[in-house]
Amino acid sequence: MEYSKDMLRYEEQIIMQLRKLYSEHGYSQYRMSRFEEYELYAANKAFLPPGEILTFSGSGGKLLALRPDVTLSIVKNVKDDGELKKLYYNENVYRTDGTDIKEQMQVGLECIGDIDTGQTGEVIRLALKSLEIVSGDVRLDISHMGFLGGLIKTANMTVIQEKKLIDCISEKNTSGLKTLCDEYELDKEFSDRITKLSVLYGSYDDVIKKLREISVNDETDAALRELEELNKSLNLKKPKKAVFIDFSVVNDISYYSGVIFQGYIKGIPARVLSGGRYDELLRKFGKKSGAIGFAVYLDKLDKPDTTDEGVEAEKEPEMLNIALPKGRLGEKAFKILETSGYGCHELNEESRKLVFENRKNKVRYFWVKPSDVTRYVERGVADIGIAGKDILLEYSPDVYELLDLGIGKCRICVAAEMGFTQGGNEKILRVATKFPKIARDFYRKQGRDIDVIELNGSVELAPLLGLSDVIVDIVETGQTLSENKLEPVESITDISARLISNKTSYKFKHGMINKLCKAVSKETEEHFNR
Repeated sequence: MEYSKDMLRYEEQIIMQLRKLYSEHGYSQYRMSRFEEYELYAANKAFLPPGEILTFSGSGGKLLALRPDVTLSIVKNVKDDGELKKLYYNENVYRTDGTDIKEQMQVGLECIGDIDTGQTGEVIRLALKSLEIVSGDVRLDISHMGFLGGLIKTANMTVIQEKKLIDCISEKNTSGLKTLCDEYELDKEFSDRITKLSVLYGSYDDVIKKLREISVNDETDAALRELEELNKSLNLKKPKKAVFIDFSVVNDISYYSGVIFQGYIKGIPARVLSGGRYDELLRKFGKKSGAIGFAVYLDKLDKPDTTDEGVEAEKEPEMLNIALPKGRLGEKAFKILETSGYGCHELNEESRKLVFENRKNKVRYFWVKPSDVTRYVERGVADIGIAGKDILLEYSPDVYELLDLGIGKCRICVAAEMGFTQGGNEKILRVATKFPKIARDFYRKQGRDIDVIELNGSVELAPLLGLSDVIVDIVETGQTLSENKLEPVESITDISARLISNKTSYKFKHGMINKLCKAVSKETEEHFNR
């Protein structure tokens, strides 16, 4: 059916173009119900994105769920008869972030059967073309769970330890990786390899030599051979400008065993496409086929601004937008950046301004409330920012944690009146805090029931007036606690300032961000060696 763009909304235009693309490559549309039995999703919750599953009781008394994912429904129902199934879909999924229920449209495809390198290459090419339908400036980042899995197998870790390690890799958090390796008593050779892998970023030709140096066994060698074959198979016109290797692209090892990938578009702060090889999911359903696919998240897409089309404008220099936290921490962080070659003389002047820039150094700074830094970075308003580890732990923003600046050092502790004992688990502990997530996570690991009392002011007052039994708060010198006849009872974690980056900015401004990180890292290292 022919259609006019004037008749369709922007989202509908994208859907029609994607459907046309997939149909032309032999994919057939797959339609499904809006809901499935809850058991399907509960048994495979690790495969799903974070969030609650929306459930209701069906007419037969079975517990049903609104569909949070399309792939699980396809895998459950597709025949395992050895024939290659090439399917595409455009379906709504239903998700919640704990407060709001969201209906989101996804368009994607699944290829199930005997998957070879050629078939994998076709899917990745279609993923890239899907991005290019939206914009000409895109990135498709590829990694291989087989390589990561093979490397992790060389270290003797529990499943929980592996999960924490993989989380750090996904954040490019090298300081966190080194801390975990020390905590788990892993050898230096493994620590060096896993750290190098986490920060690796570039075209296949740029990174293959380093990957070969990191490779340690048959499993990692096999993954490298597949990446090499895939690189040849893709045969893209501009591969170095669009397709990159990035091992911070990770998924659950129990479901994904091969190539995985994520897609980004310049100007959109979060990934808009995600996919990969998920043979292990089919094994959980007792099926022998291989499988690879991806989904495009249409809710992330904005209609491009065409108001200035055809107008010849002076090209603005590309700037790094940096969010600084107001107060002493931000001032200390700026001094490091300034000494590293990223100064801005206006920022040192007395002024009520909040935005400052130095075009020569290609930086633009703005002051924001400390707890808001992660929001500015995650939403892409700031490319990078300075945030305390306490803020990162409390809000879990989807950002890269690139450097530990070693400033603003303190601890998050449990504190109580002098002589207080927390008692046994039979009593529900009342905890006053500005950090409810950190408090809940800490006591959940202990199996302790708590009543969290969220406060914004001076939490030290809560136990003195009987509002709480203990507090969870930041402790620097302990003087404030002592003056209020309180004392630390337990230390939860050490805190310091971190340099964070928006994930899309990291892709499109990688050269600028990497250069800044190297300069800052050198400066902080020299500072602590003086």
